[in-house]
Amino acid sequence: MAKGDPGGTTRSRRAAPRSKKGAAGDPELVQLLTPDGERIESHTSPDGTEYRVDFTDEEYRGLYRDLVLVRKLDAEATALQRQGELGLWASLLGQEAAQVGSGRALRAQDMAFPTYREHGVLYCRGIDPIMPLGLFRGVDQGGWDPNEFKFNMYTIVIGAQTLHATGYAMGITMDGKTGTDDGEAAIAYFGDGATSQGDVNEAFVWASVFNAPLVFFCQNNQYAISEPLERQTRVPLYQRAAGFGFPGVRVDGNDVLASYAVTRTALDNARHGQGPSLIEAYTYRMGAHTTSDDPTRYRIASEVEAWQAKDPITRVKAFLEKQQIADAAFFAEVDEQARRESVHLRERVLDMPNPEPVTMFDHVYPNGSPLLDEQRAQFTRYMESFEGSAH
Repeated sequence: MAKGDPGGTTRSRRAAPRSKKGAAGDPELVQLLTPDGERIESHTSPDGTEYRVDFTDEEYRGLYRDLVLVRKLDAEATALQRQGELGLWASLLGQEAAQVGSGRALRAQDMAFPTYREHGVLYCRGIDPIMPLGLFRGVDQGGWDPNEFKFNMYTIVIGAQTLHATGYAMGITMDGKTGTDDGEAAIAYFGDGATSQGDVNEAFVWASVFNAPLVFFCQNNQYAISEPLERQTRVPLYQRAAGFGFPGVRVDGNDVLASYAVTRTALDNARHGQGPSLIEAYTYRMGAHTTSDDPTRYRIASEVEAWQAKDPITRVKAFLEKQQIADAAFFAEVDEQARRESVHLRERVLDMPNPEPVTMFDHVYPNGSPLLDEQRAQFTRYMESFEGSAH
């Protein structure tokens, strides 16, 4: 789905004819769609940057479809884990707008480096949603081709992907792929807890010093597993960027329009040689950190309820209804598509074949090695020793 560029003139019937310098009580928060579904024409940051979007009706409907499908597929994966079909799952519930908005803001040539929760960005990059489920079912390594989809493999080690992204972005510069509209940029996703990791801070240093075309996208979902934000920082996370010598911005991470506008602007600045930037997407993790976590042990129900009122899908639906861009038939059709795709996903997961144990040697080296061949042979003989036994 093509998306309009930020900076264009938004049609007046789509937004109130005003510009906002602040939202939700935070003068620094970029917001283009309120929790009630009211459009804000543009937001001007203190540095003078103006954020806006110009989408067609079809594109607005497409964003809503993305949000609903991504949430439904994620919910199906959570259900599969609860039923013993996946070993683990890290849900994105509540963070759909940050992921779909930023994911759709990527241009075809841009490279993304995810954590283990960017299922929405993965979906926007055109990757079959079955791919990460193979990883969490334990039947493969979640092996899509990063070069084909411009989306790196999921990274479980907290913050490590920021270093990978920095090195990749430095390579973009060395290859002379910046400075034009067709230039390339990279984006690294991580959470608020990862900002306390050494890897992330080292990535900030290197990206800044080498003026790497990289966007650091922090999804601040308020908790690092059970640790609240105040245990990670004494200042807003986006302000940390100034200490490393590059700009930072805070966006309403439950606003898909603002998430798109801010990310597209940052990526375009990077591809034109203006170096790295930090986006703090201020959002909330509505579910557990992973399916091994119990969030009721460290947060109260009233806090969750307050964030439910800011739900990213509800506000887009309210906007579509108010502007008469979509009707009940459209919403029903999207819900039915989401249901069908989630059922199909479940069926495919249950049909996944269990790999033969010896296949763990298949992709260690692209062309094998004598030592690897010897280990494979030893392991094969070991497994054959069990044939016909009761083990």
